[in-house]
Amino acid sequence: MMDSAPLPDDPAAAADPLVRVENLTCAYGRNVVLRNVSFEVPRGEVLTILGGSGCGKSTLLKHMIGLEQPAKGRIWLGGQELTAATGSARRRILASFGVAYQAGALFGSMSVLENVMLPLAEHSELDPPARELVARLKLREVGLEQYADYATAELSGGMQKRAAIARALALDPAILFLDEPSAGLDPVTSAELDALILRLSRALSLTFIVVTHELASIFTIADRALMLDKQEKGIIAVGRPQDLRDHHPDPRVTRFFRRGEETPV
Repeated sequence: MMDSAPLPDDPAAAADPLVRVENLTCAYGRNVVLRNVSFEVPRGEVLTILGGSGCGKSTLLKHMIGLEQPAKGRIWLGGQELTAATGSARRRILASFGVAYQAGALFGSMSVLENVMLPLAEHSELDPPARELVARLKLREVGLEQYADYATAELSGGMQKRAAIARALALDPAILFLDEPSAGLDPVTSAELDALILRLSRALSLTFIVVTHELASIFTIADRALMLDKQEKGIIAVGRPQDLRDHHPDPRVTRFFRRGEETPV
């Protein structure tokens, strides 16, 4: 099992990490899901977290965004230790990143625009006209400016994912966490969402941490992939997806990336 992701010859390891996870152990009672997990994510990287069912992908994400407290270990986001922060310091850290959940988690009683304005109302001192202006700009960034006044139920699945990303962008975060963004989407819509992630990463210098099992997305968006394993309770591989597919010595890794299917080069 690998406890530390960046290797000495990994170019990503040379950059100052925007995200650092150190000796993280995640447990629910006596059930240990992840043990002594360590890795770093440099600024501007798109890192995908992947692995089989029950390997701890969602558990790791919940700990990284502060929904769960670790049994052991530390997490830094933007140089600030989330795991030790309390009160207003913790709230500032939580406001420094964005999250788009698998199901979108949009409020059906609000319009698309109102959903995107919500973080601004909660975490900024902008007046309502300024909040609306910022929200409309975020919707423009994801290609939904003409749908601002729609009810969320009127949007397609792919558009709801885009609206969730726009809301996650509302506070101009440096880090964006995405939970299974392509889940439930057809291949064309999924590819369009992948293109959006890449464009936002490059245009805004955003760091993305994406939980996904979709091979097409992994090969399209990921600078590096981090693979978890249920039996090992931790990381068994990290690196460029193509390298993990073609050269990794662990058959569990190559099986995951090949799965009997033809994968992009």
